[in-house]
Amino acid sequence: MLVERTLFTVRRATLPVLPAGSPDLKLLHLSDLHMAPWQRKKQRFVRELADLEPDLVVDTGDNLGHPLGLLGLRAALEPFRGVPGVQVHGSNDYWEPVAKSPLRYFAGPSAQPPVPRRLDTPALDAFFAELGWTDLNNRVARLVVKGVPLDLMGVNDPHREYDRPGDLTSGLRGLRARKERGALTIGVAHAPYRRVLDDFTDRGADLLLAGHTHGGQVCVPGFGALVTNCDIPRKQVKGVSGWRTATLNVSAGLGTSIYAPVRFACRPEVSLLTLTAAA
Repeated sequence: MLVERTLFTVRRATLPVLPAGSPDLKLLHLSDLHMAPWQRKKQRFVRELADLEPDLVVDTGDNLGHPLGLLGLRAALEPFRGVPGVQVHGSNDYWEPVAKSPLRYFAGPSAQPPVPRRLDTPALDAFFAELGWTDLNNRVARLVVKGVPLDLMGVNDPHREYDRPGDLTSGLRGLRARKERGALTIGVAHAPYRRVLDDFTDRGADLLLAGHTHGGQVCVPGFGALVTNCDIPRKQVKGVSGWRTATLNVSAGLGTSIYAPVRFACRPEVSLLTLTAAA
């Protein structure tokens, strides 16, 4: 259980979601790094992901796992400077993790700790801006990647109820008023709560990206995840599946809390999604 947490892997999938005639796009989905400054092996793994030459990076939050986690995050993500990217926040981009019994997760999604310490979220956002990544926290954006216009909408952390989906309405209206419509609409959130996924699909999302679940973190072979820490069905706790009219990818993430540094039957991962033209 203590070894598997550093057996980092790349999970690959091909998704036929682009219009006919579109070039393939390589989308690197990062989530739940929970970075601490001493985690050099994780930092090296993330740095080497740049060799995959992704066309777009999507970061679905919980990047920090320690008050000095930004030091490790800078070391890990520096090779992606200039690569198109977007990011949303998870709760651990705002609040320092606290020690608590993992058995509490069996009672449902984790509650807010009583008096957490605030992390330096503005410094985190400033670093993402240095990389050239777009902030999607309760925002929309259009990126043109390899000539393909992508409409993206994102919400701030749903687990802490920081999401404000109403803020997306005017922005989406503006994007869709343009002469050229987006080839693909992507919804981005940290935690895949049903209300968020349903709202994204109601707004026309074709692809949904989220993290937060850690894939269950501790799984039973032949049974799967025991908990999800949200209200998504257990069978969709990680990997590619369908959600209403959209394709959903939930990342099992790369990290764990420094107070529960274990994984079992659930290797830490990033997702490399090859977006191709639909037949």
